[in-house]
Amino acid sequence: MAQDASRWGFAREVAAAAAIVALGVGWRLMTGSLEADATPPPQAAAQATAPGAKPVAIVDGTEITSDQLAAECLGRHGAGVLETLVNRRIIEQACQRQGITVTSQDVSAEIDAMARRFSVPRDKWLEMIQQERGISPKQYAEDIVWPMLALRILARGAVEPSAEDLQQAFENRFGPAVKARIVACRTRQDADTVRAQAIAKPDEFGGLARQHSIDVGSASANGWVQPIRMHSGDPAFDGAAFALQEGGISEVVQVGDQFIVIKCEGRLPPAGAKFDEVRPHLAEELRERKSRQASSDVFKKLQDGSTVENVMNEPAKAAARPGVAALVNGQPVTIEDVKAVCLDRHGREVIEVLVTRTVVEQALRKQQQTVTQADLDAEIARAAGQMGFTKADGSADTAAWLDRVTREEKVPMRHYMEDVVWPTVALKKLVGSVPVSQEDLDRAFAATFGPRAKCRIIVLDSQRRAQEVWQLARKDPTIENIGTLAETYSVDPTTRSLRGEVPPIQRWGGQPTLEREAFALKPGELSGVVQVADRFMVIFCEGFTEAAKVTFAEVRDELYDDIFEKKQRIEMARHFTHLRESATIDNFLAGTSQSPAQAARRGAAGTGMPATTLSKAEAADLAAPRAGSVKAAPQGVVPAAHQAPLAR
Repeated sequence: MAQDASRWGFAREVAAAAAIVALGVGWRLMTGSLEADATPPPQAAAQATAPGAKPVAIVDGTEITSDQLAAECLGRHGAGVLETLVNRRIIEQACQRQGITVTSQDVSAEIDAMARRFSVPRDKWLEMIQQERGISPKQYAEDIVWPMLALRILARGAVEPSAEDLQQAFENRFGPAVKARIVACRTRQDADTVRAQAIAKPDEFGGLARQHSIDVGSASANGWVQPIRMHSGDPAFDGAAFALQEGGISEVVQVGDQFIVIKCEGRLPPAGAKFDEVRPHLAEELRERKSRQASSDVFKKLQDGSTVENVMNEPAKAAARPGVAALVNGQPVTIEDVKAVCLDRHGREVIEVLVTRTVVEQALRKQQQTVTQADLDAEIARAAGQMGFTKADGSADTAAWLDRVTREEKVPMRHYMEDVVWPTVALKKLVGSVPVSQEDLDRAFAATFGPRAKCRIIVLDSQRRAQEVWQLARKDPTIENIGTLAETYSVDPTTRSLRGEVPPIQRWGGQPTLEREAFALKPGELSGVVQVADRFMVIFCEGFTEAAKVTFAEVRDELYDDIFEKKQRIEMARHFTHLRESATIDNFLAGTSQSPAQAARRGAAGTGMPATTLSKAEAADLAAPRAGSVKAAPQGVVPAAHQAPLAR
């Protein structure tokens, strides 16, 4: 628990510090916008093909140059990096005007202080930041700690807590508290009705909370909330709570857009801490909190007082100012500056994108295949239709789908086309058609619409324990006893909490051993000990769900489309893995090399491809009910469900 609290605190500290300098997301540029696609300016595109550029990777003899990588990094991440550099330049200029210097030693000392605050070594602290926030130590120092220190100094004089601040913090942390339940309503009328019912029957307050409260957290706990302390939130709410005697019910209190009724269930005494002893700690916390707010206020003022001109995304301005990405109060941020940071932070991930694309391009050339614009348009239409974006006439609404991708999902159009659509089309061409056999269709029909075995399962971690539990189950093979045994002995938390209940088991769902045993049982029958992987199971059959009232002919086309898509997706993934493992790749940026995998070369005879036996995950994927359909399912065709009636 202490570790969890520390991690939560660490995330909060990093996020709060980052938020100070991330206010630039909303800044308005005098001309242009960093929200637009950051496409490389003409001069960057020219550099990408300049002769003599050194290779950063070689894929089966094809070089990926440093200029290509720099241009791709700039195109993908230039906007965000430029914004960060502009924000830093604004702060740097303010520091220069006031003669403030923040050295690397200052930054290092602050990182040490942060680590000490959470009682972890410095290297562990930086490792946690990188793992949990995706921020490298260098980026953490440059983009978070340095601006935070600089803004803290610029905001000096505004962070010292007053005597009133300290007293309120002491009362909030160590003062008395009210044990309470609440009911939160959307309207005052609803709250008045609940209050009248609570006054009439105060012992039923928990039930009123479960039934009427819109605050899910407290409603699910019969209205209970954390003890209410002074100065913890809305003054009216705190005051109403502390005015109550035990058992008392408050007037309706409005907090934001909610109307709340409070019931006092008792009081908690003060913690007994002495103000003078805890004052230094409280003061430090308040300084940190006030410092963050003051820093945010200062940065907002600096932004409002700065003139920022975006050059990189404006072709005319880029041509007039070659090599300049932006002007901050007349001072340039250069394209080379942006490139250097992009490469440092994103080079390794972007080079993987280029390697992947090169591998697929080489495979297309070997098969003399090409990806045309018509192919790309067709794939976009297919995706739009599958995701339910259709027009009144039933055709795909590609415009609405692309708007969803680029606006709501915030994926630039270029990246959607290059990273999603193009590879999908290319791999489909490389894989070609995939067969859908009658056996595939029969299995899919049975899995989706056939009966399912409704069972209770006890999961054990050793054969000996399984045999002991099986003996207890055999003596009394009833639902009640099996449920009790699962609750007592199952090592699987889910089956233990649900007294052995599991979702009805379908045929051909990717778990052949479990399916075979379940469907071999009769209602009320107990299995032997069944081993699945490293677990041992005792299965009790309650019965079978009824098959859906649908014929194979009604759903054949639907099943065919579903199976074809899934098998094609599986083969595409396999084919790409084969291509990647069969390539000779030297990644100089990452310092890694690979030669063709011998296992891939010893694949299926005559093809060089891996064997075609489905894995358990792939079999489960094929058997999974269709999540959505391009065509509407025939009316009345519904897959067998968990709630389907049992056929005895």
